[in-house]
Amino acid sequence: MRQTQKTRSDYRAFSTLTTRWIDNDIYGHMNNAVHYQLFDTAVNGHLLEQGVLDLKLGKTVFLVVETGCQYFKELAFPDIITAGIQVSKLGTSSVTYAVGLFPGEEIFAAAQGHFVHVNVNRRTRRPSELSSETIKYLNSLM
Repeated sequence: MRQTQKTRSDYRAFSTLTTRWIDNDIYGHMNNAVHYQLFDTAVNGHLLEQGVLDLKLGKTVFLVVETGCQYFKELAFPDIITAGIQVSKLGTSSVTYAVGLFPGEEIFAAAQGHFVHVNVNRRTRRPSELSSETIKYLNSLM
């Protein structure tokens, strides 16, 4: 289902990402699969910066269980991308992010999508409740 194109004001946090030469495909624009890599990098990078995710010592980790994207405008190397991040749904062990990709200083998203994380025990890979600190931070992104 097609959604309305979002603007920067629809998001609560932002991450700056650079495109790479390899991101362009034979058509001269960024291949659609790269958008998902940018979602992943923006969300996980932001969680690391905020201390919500600890890749080495954390008892839990986030696994991606669903993602989707709508495309409104082409992106390409050498664009500098700002990824807007917002929490759209928060469960006891899962979180759904809305992510928008903005080239340069543009107000409207060139691409936008969703990205669902499930918090799991690092060893067993079974769902684990989000900590109260994580819930508090994720609520600030709603």
